[in-house]
Parts: sequence; structure tokens; C-alpha cells
Amino acid sequence: MGQQFIAVLDFGSQYAHLIAKRIRHLGVYTRIFAPDVSAAEVRAAKGLILSGGPQSVFGESPVPFNSQLLELDLPILGLCYGHQLLAHHLGGDVRNLGCGEYGKTKLVVETGDDSPLLAGFPQTTEVWMSHGDTVFAPPPGFRGLAHTGISPVAAMEHTGRPIFGLQFHPEVSDTPEGNRVLANFVRITGVEQGWNMEIFMHETLAAAQEQVGQRNVLMFLSGGVDSTVAFVLMTKALGDDRVLGLFIDNGFLRKNEAERVLEIYERLGYHNVRHLDASRMFLEAIAGTTDPQEKRLAVGETFIQVRDKYLREMRLDPNNWLLGQGTLYPDIIESGGSGHAEVIKSHHNRVDGVRDLIAAGLVVEPLKELYKDEVRILGKTLGLPDEVVQRHPFPGPGLSINVLCATGKERFPEQEKAASALEAVLNDTPYQGSLLPVRSVGVQGDKRTYTSPVAITGPRDWDALEDISIRITNEVREVNRVVVLLSPASLPALRLKAAYCTEERLALLAEADFLATEALQRNGLMGDIFQLLVILLPLTTGSSGECLVLRPVISEDVMTARFAPIDWKVLHPLTESLMGLTGIEAVFFDVTHKPPATFGWE
Repeated sequence: MGQQFIAVLDFGSQYAHLIAKRIRHLGVYTRIFAPDVSAAEVRAAKGLILSGGPQSVFGESPVPFNSQLLELDLPILGLCYGHQLLAHHLGGDVRNLGCGEYGKTKLVVETGDDSPLLAGFPQTTEVWMSHGDTVFAPPPGFRGLAHTGISPVAAMEHTGRPIFGLQFHPEVSDTPEGNRVLANFVRITGVEQGWNMEIFMHETLAAAQEQVGQRNVLMFLSGGVDSTVAFVLMTKALGDDRVLGLFIDNGFLRKNEAERVLEIYERLGYHNVRHLDASRMFLEAIAGTTDPQEKRLAVGETFIQVRDKYLREMRLDPNNWLLGQGTLYPDIIESGGSGHAEVIKSHHNRVDGVRDLIAAGLVVEPLKELYKDEVRILGKTLGLPDEVVQRHPFPGPGLSINVLCATGKERFPEQEKAASALEAVLNDTPYQGSLLPVRSVGVQGDKRTYTSPVAITGPRDWDALEDISIRITNEVREVNRVVVLLSPASLPALRLKAAYCTEERLALLAEADFLATEALQRNGLMGDIFQLLVILLPLTTGSSGECLVLRPVISEDVMTARFAPIDWKVLHPLTESLMGLTGIEAVFFDVTHKPPATFGWE
């Protein structure tokens, strides 16, 4: 291919492809390579970016890396792990200081006023971090450009060659000046610009037509923006006589969701959609399951079983009907879909049944290179209305992954160490806190964590809550999530009980979710947040109660997020209505960013 490009080396970062996306948004074509790629394969690139990753430069099994790439006459930019790798390979000092930096961090620029990479950068700014190891001193020939409270060398550059390292993530939207840094690097490379979403759409249509050939496509539909845009794109590519949308009611939908979704498709004029109620199959598949990974896998495999059953009943040849999915790149990377990426949580569209179909060439996923914001742009390009394009994400497993389950016999030995560290953190603050006897999924330093959250009480000031949440998750390594108690006034003594994903618990959560969504809609807040999750916890003061967690988040592409502060005048009456639901004993609000937490708890 004669098109100029910037090469991105993927070390398994949750954000590796996001780097490529940001560069694409600057109008530059990007290509992703394995870190051990030969120098000859990337020699034609105009620049080289080393991504982050879950590894440590001190690890026993480091990611294979072709260090000869550092000798190429190319501008080079290392990010997070890539920054540490540059320092390590070139003679700098990298250390593990026993604490990490996750989420929002203050960066102070020391000598960046004459740096081509940090040109136009403010002296003090906010950046997004996710790391454990830290560059303590730059290699010979490099100078430090910036620092944070934990990282002495948060940015560096070579004094004679265009080689740069950044500990923070400029590719995420939560680093406000990130695009400026990437634009500066693009300018340093001198690469030609001209790539855009229109080009992507035409390339994708052609690729879909080539892949499908004379066959047909059975599309999984959820009513969400991803599957709908993929369905419309495939219909545009192949025609509505060769694409059939299958909307499966798995019993995990929100209140009145099925009726609303079918009405939207009907109004848009898509009559090639079929509705199938398979709720009994899904409930049976996860009955008695408590492990979140097992639950996700069971849901995903059941989707494939329902698909196979439908093909048999309709006497359709499975080799002539490819499975179509609205899979996005975050689904793939969080499922460990790149060579060195950690599995954060297995998505339903990446279970073994799906992987087997992919290996057989029977899956088409036209959006698998995109992120949520890009899908919305594509949806608008395809002429879809805002009620579809701007819908809040709703994953395939639906409410099932918002219903936490337990046997009631789980033990939490790590809490003793975490409790003493937590006490030290809260000692000089107006907050009190304790560890809840459940676990939730997080992502710290590109690695999956599964730990107990901290519940706090104290001043209800969003800025103060954000600060204490960041401090707790940075300093207490065994914690990836913090919640604040909304009701009752003081934190009750909660214990874990045996509870599974049943129709009764799903109905309770659906009602709570409906009340929360309705409150935000009534107050015009749905457009201000990316996604609203309501989580049901099997925690009780007695034997039959439950607890709820409100989890509204602000994000652009799912890879990072901030918790969304809600006006207390809205939260107070909402909390009262939630506490009025039979069996609800406490309501919490999740005040954790991603990282270190994920969006949901499972």
C-alpha cells in the first residue's frame, strides 16, 4: 500500500487501538504491528508509536520486542509501558515505587516550552494515568520534561533525536491536551493527512461484500446503536433480502425494552427483523452461577445456541448464513483479543462458540475496528436518527451482569491488608469507610483486578469525593472501586447472602433501573452522561434485603470514563424512591473513574 502511515506497536494495552483511532481522527492512516515486527516491515512508516501494556519491564516473560526498531531513523513516541520500555532499553532508571497512578492526575511541565512534542502545552494540566512502574531517571541523552506527584519523569525527550516518552495516555479523551500532543507528533513525522470516516465506510462496504460473497447474514440485534448501525450497514451492502435481523429477548432486557426496540425498527422501515423470546433458555443457562466470567460466557454461548436452533427451525443452511454482530474494538481488547492483552472481562460476542465461527469464516463484524463515538458518526452518515445513534449502550447480557450473585460462603482474605491501608488513607480526612463483602472487576495498569470496593460516608461534595476516591485507589492496591452511601444516613453492617440471577431479582433491578432512568430523563440529564448502570448487590442487614448502586458514567469511547456527578436535588428524591422498593436496604453511588474501575461491576 502506497499510502503514508504511522506504525503503532501493540504491547497489549487496552488503549493500543485507541492510539490508532486518535491518529486517524487527525487525518492520518495508521497500521498496528506486533512489537517483534521486523525493521523492514515498518521502515516505510513515517513515525513509530510504542503503546502501553499490562507487562512490567522487570517481568520474567516480557513481551518479545525487536529493539533494533529503536535504531530506525524515525520519530518515536513511547506511551505508558512504551515510555518505560524506552527508558529501560536506553539506560534509564525504571522502578516500582509500591504505589500506582490510576485515572486523573496533575501533570507539571518543567522544561517543555521548547519541546516540539509539548508545544503549546500548559505548564499545569490534567492527564490520565494507569501504571504501576515509574521512570525515575531518563536515559543518557534524554531530558525530563514533566512530572507528577508520583512520577519524577512523566515526559521525556532525546536531545538529539526525535524520540519521546510519555507516562500518561494522550490518546484517551480524559487527557484534555492529549490531541495537542498527538497532533504535535504527527507534525514532527511529516506524514501526509487525508484519511476520514467516509473512506472507512466505503472500504467497509466493499470488504463486507467481498467477505460475504453470495451468502446471507443473520444479524444479532439488541436495539442498541452498535448492532443497529452494523445491521443498517450490512443491509446497505447486501440488500434487505440477504440480511435478516434477529432480536432475541433473553429475559435480561430493561422494562418495556422489547416493545420499544421493535417499534423503532418498524418506524425506520426495516421489515427484515424477527423477534424471538428465548428468556427461559438464558435463565436456565446461568441458574446457580455466581462467577461473573462464567455468567458472561454462559450468556454468550446461549446466544449461539439460540441462533443454531433458529437456523434449524427455519431450515436455513448455517454455512450459507454468516453470523453478523455489532462488535466494537473495546469488546475485542477487553476479551484479550490482541496478542498480549489481558482479559479484563469476556464479552458475549467473544465466547468459544463465536471464536469457532470466526475461525470457520462464518462471522462478519463490520464495526470491529471502531469505537462507540466513531459508530455514532457512522450512524449519522447512514442517516439514522438521534434516538438510535445517541442511545445509551446496553450490552448483550443486559441486566444479568448488573445482578451480582453469591453463594454467601465467599471469603475475602485480602481485606485485612486493605483495611489497614484504608485506615491510614482516611485517617486525616473527614471520611469514614469500610470494605464491602463483595468483589467487582477493575482495570489497573492494563491488568484485570477483582477486588472488594470501599464504601465511604462523609461530606457530599463531588470534588472531594473524586479526590478521596482517586487517593484510595492509588494508595490501597487491593481496591479498584469506591462508592458513597446515599441512604440510610449511616453505613449499616452488611453481610453477604446467597443470591442468584432469578426472575425475581431481575424484576427488582429492572424496576430500579426504570426509576433511575426516568428521573434522569425527567431532569434532562440523559444527554449529559454516556451510560447509566444500576447494580444489585447481594448484601443485607438481615436475611432478605438487597443493596443498589447507581453508576452513571461520562465517556466517549468506553476505554476510559469518569463517574458522572448528578445534581443532589435530583439524587435525593431518586434515592427515596429506590429505598421505597420492597427489599432495598441501602443505596450507594459509584464515584470511581475508569481506570481503576470498569463501567460495570461484572
